[in-house]
This record gives sequence, structure tokens and C-alpha cells, in this order.
Amino acid sequence: MGALTACGESDGKAKGAASVSAAASTAPSASASAAPKAAAAVGGDGTACKLPVAFDLAADWKPKAVTHQDDEQFAALFKQGGLTLQCEIDAKPAGNIGFLRVWTADKAAGNARQVLEAFVGEEKATGTPVYTDVSAGKLQGVEAAYVTSPLDEPKKEHAFAVVTPGGAAVVVQLGGLDSAEHDAMLPAYRLAQQTLKAAG
Repeated sequence: MGALTACGESDGKAKGAASVSAAASTAPSASASAAPKAAAAVGGDGTACKLPVAFDLAADWKPKAVTHQDDEQFAALFKQGGLTLQCEIDAKPAGNIGFLRVWTADKAAGNARQVLEAFVGEEKATGTPVYTDVSAGKLQGVEAAYVTSPLDEPKKEHAFAVVTPGGAAVVVQLGGLDSAEHDAMLPAYRLAQQTLKAAG
């Protein structure tokens, strides 16, 4: 979705989702296994994005709150699976081309699996997503690994969903220029997942 490239990423709205061919299910590269140091946090009061959850950011990743346009047609580009895009965390200052995107809904329409299935169901995937139960900090969540082919080249995608104790739904999605960029950014995605907590 080109409109989301207002923040400068060519992978579109991160509207890639839902399939795992061999590419997404293979083990991550060595660069994807290195744990980055947390440099800041996002999601709580006083951070760049006020969210129902908070988590740590890898060094040099830059968060920015997404401003939704009044125009209904344009605003629809920021909605997916009953969720609204609230925050984009740019990897370019850290040397990668991609984003962590945080989508939320004040009231979850089901459990974490149902939330994520609705979100991924609106992605243009090239196969069947693989869903896995995961721990997201102290919350229980569900992760989807899938593949999209926006330029006729398979591209890995990951997203995880949680429902907070307050009932909000949150999806954190990792998108990148290609699968190599995706693998390079996986440690930052895992850091967000491992440090996630409900915002106070």
C-alpha cells in the first residue's frame, strides 16, 4: 500500500501476509539470532507513540506516531482486520530498510489468534500462514509467519498479536524491503516481542 510509504518504505502498507512457504519457515540467518541491545522504549506515556502496550526498541530504530487523515478513502489505508495503524518504527537509521508497525483496536474482536487471523487474512499472501503460540513479555500471544510476493519475489513477513488485560488488541508487524532485510531486522522484532508489556 503505497500510501504508507509516507514514512519512506517501498514495501507498501505492509500489506503482505499470509503464507509460509519454505522461505518463512526456514531457520533465521546468523544475523537474525544476535540479540540487540535495548536503546529506548515506546508505547508508554512520554514516548513517541502512546499505545496499549510498551516494549523496548533496538538501537537507532526511530518510532513515529501515525497521523490518520480526515479523508475517509485515505484513512482506510491505515486500517486492517479491524485494527488501526498507530505507530511506525523505522529501521533506516539503524541501516536497514523496513519498519515495525503497531496496529491496535480499543476492544479486541476475539482472542489473540482470532485477532491475528483477521489481520493476516487481509494480506496478499502466497500460501498458508503458520501460526504459533508465543509469549510476548508476560502476555500470551500468537505469531504468524508468512510470505508475500509484491514484486514477484517471495518476501518473508512476521506478525504477532496480543490482547491486553484491558481488552485492547495489538498486532506488531515486521515488514522489510526483501527477505534478506527481514532476516536482518528479526532481532529487533524479537526484542519487541520479548520485552512487551501492557502499558500502565
